[in-house]
Amino acid sequence: MPNTPTERVNEPPSYLLPLLQLSDSALPTGGFSHSFGMETFLERGLIDGEASFASWLSQFVGIQLTYSDGFALRLAFEASSAEDIARVDRMIAAAALPREVREAGTKMGARMLAIAGTVAPGARLAGYAADVGSGRCAGHPAVAFGVAGRQLGVPLEELLASYLFTAVTSLTQNAIRAIPIGQDAGQRVLLGTHPKIMDAVRRIQALEADDFGITAPGLEIAQMRHERQRVRMFMS
Repeated sequence: MPNTPTERVNEPPSYLLPLLQLSDSALPTGGFSHSFGMETFLERGLIDGEASFASWLSQFVGIQLTYSDGFALRLAFEASSAEDIARVDRMIAAAALPREVREAGTKMGARMLAIAGTVAPGARLAGYAADVGSGRCAGHPAVAFGVAGRQLGVPLEELLASYLFTAVTSLTQNAIRAIPIGQDAGQRVLLGTHPKIMDAVRRIQALEADDFGITAPGLEIAQMRHERQRVRMFMS
């Protein structure tokens, strides 16, 4: 008979597989429908290939994903009550001045809440979902992801890195078909975001309240102009 192993077998943390599921860029939240202003830069010829897209994406990670989504995720993760979560939700909704970006957050937030409620069920997430359903909160994927990650026991730095990388992966997939660039070029762009994401994770953990919602005017204007763009592939 084979020997029965007596040594303890190491297992991955219990949060890993749920985190991977929620971080999948193919998660049906509607991310494939949104460019968050990239399409405006593309239409104006400011993005025309791998290098220019990589430059735009770097700025998007370092500014909007850091000071809005990433910071909101951190605050939702650290929230001690339902009212704290609702306050973060109101903050990120108010910070999204472009209508399409605000609506994207609401729609994608509703989908993230529905999926996370199955993958990472818990009272805090259910309470946030109820507030969104009642209209007390608008809903946003970063807030839902932060609450779900807290329930799963994911360390904050891992949660932030996962969310940011999911966001850039979705945008890169959209760029591959919109610019277009090749699949290999997309992988090079993603590899180039690794140090940018790690830097963003470090900065997000040190942000102060007054830093919330800092953005680049050029990006915000492009997101607003997209509403009136004549030919569009994306909803934002």
